[in-house]
Amino acid sequence: MSRPWADQLDLLIRSRTPLIWIRSLEEERVQRLLSQAATRLGQRLLLRWDFIDGLQGLPNRDGEARRNPMAALEALDGLAPDQGAILFLKDFHRYADDGAICRRLRNLSRSLRQVPQTVVICAPEWTLPRELEECLTLLELPLPERSMIETLLDGIATSCGQPLSASVRESLSQACHGLSEQRIRQVAARALARHGALEDTDLEEVLEEKRQAIARSELLEYCSTEATPADIGGLDALKHWLEQRRQAFSDEARRYGLPLPRGVLLVGPQGTGKSLTAKAIAHSWAMPLLRLDVGRLFSGLVGASEARTRDMIQRAEAMAPCVLWIDEIDKGFGGAGGGDGRSDGGTGQRVLGTVLTWMAEKSSAVFVVATANGVERLPPELLRKGRFDEIFLLDLPDAAEREAILDLQLRRRRPDHQLPLSVLVDRTEGFSGAELEQTVIEAMHLAFSERRDFTEADLIAAASQVVPLSRTAREQLESLKAWAAGGRARPATAPVAARASDHGA
Repeated sequence: MSRPWADQLDLLIRSRTPLIWIRSLEEERVQRLLSQAATRLGQRLLLRWDFIDGLQGLPNRDGEARRNPMAALEALDGLAPDQGAILFLKDFHRYADDGAICRRLRNLSRSLRQVPQTVVICAPEWTLPRELEECLTLLELPLPERSMIETLLDGIATSCGQPLSASVRESLSQACHGLSEQRIRQVAARALARHGALEDTDLEEVLEEKRQAIARSELLEYCSTEATPADIGGLDALKHWLEQRRQAFSDEARRYGLPLPRGVLLVGPQGTGKSLTAKAIAHSWAMPLLRLDVGRLFSGLVGASEARTRDMIQRAEAMAPCVLWIDEIDKGFGGAGGGDGRSDGGTGQRVLGTVLTWMAEKSSAVFVVATANGVERLPPELLRKGRFDEIFLLDLPDAAEREAILDLQLRRRRPDHQLPLSVLVDRTEGFSGAELEQTVIEAMHLAFSERRDFTEADLIAAASQVVPLSRTAREQLESLKAWAAGGRARPATAPVAARASDHGA
């Protein structure tokens, strides 16, 4: 486990690290943490500067250096060499591209090593000039931890004369996990304005705050779904595995010693139910479903992709427990999508590395469901053990599964249908689940054009008009099966013998 954040900050300041970049949007929180550090480290001065108000924290010098970033860097010049001080610069990353300011920062990176004085710059993102890459030390400020959230909520409630009960404190702090301190204060303020206290009924307010955070994201889409495993024909082995993983999110599983599930990679041809499975997981587990638009990760300015990736991870963790659906991950991270690093200056590799590291090390209840139509373009790092709990191959349905899918599609539209399916099952060998659904819809069109109900003959006629993917992409499907047969993926469908045994039992 890494050192507590305050200890890391203290160590950097005590070791005379000259320039520190704290990556965070929470400016007020950073200022408070720096104030606490200044007190812990022997009553050091805390000086603050922003472009509008200028310098703050020095008697008789308040307001100096307004609208003058260069003068802000000279604030430490008048201090005694043995005077410990922290100069906190807000929004200063906006001025570092200026050649004079860049040079001044480089000079400070040398001179401040001789005195107990530190420059701290707070910025959510910063594309550093090459000249400053070796001068600055980056310190990430994580979102508030559970204990910090409890303390914050306790303080807010007590200040209003309505102390929190233990149960309300626990439920609210768990719900607020993943929100910034400012967002937590806003949620609490709305709750207090509404009914004068913090209560369990405010949980929906917290969830709405998280939904709005997702809506503000360029990359994540909040997907509502009513799909359930019952809407998926076949895939018995995958369904059984998912039910085991659902149980692993419980507190009982934590006490047992089980880690939180990481995720699953679903590989298979189009129309085999990969997207439907992602939706069914979220609905049956009662978790929000977030869909990641991988393509947008690589759009925009150079350097923005890494920033978007970190923002995506933070927003997903804010919604935990949740399901993060990375659709068609092979197109986003494979080959020309940016994963090889040959055509984008290495951006794809850095983004992929950030995602993989997070997947391997995350401790949040974010279950990643990635789908891919093929594996030939997927980078080997993504398929390595430890990234996903398991990789499943969703193959074209066999006869029993085709019958189950056809019956499901028919009962969805005609709950009391009595149509025989044996001939149709034989005529649809090699059809995917989506193609079977389209067969039923096409049969309904044929019959509806004649203003009658559809029959078995309509279904057979509709099936004869479909050219399945198993014919048009035969080589690709055979290659995928051969890859999975080497022990690289588990079949999502239980073997026929195993299914017969289960039914017999």
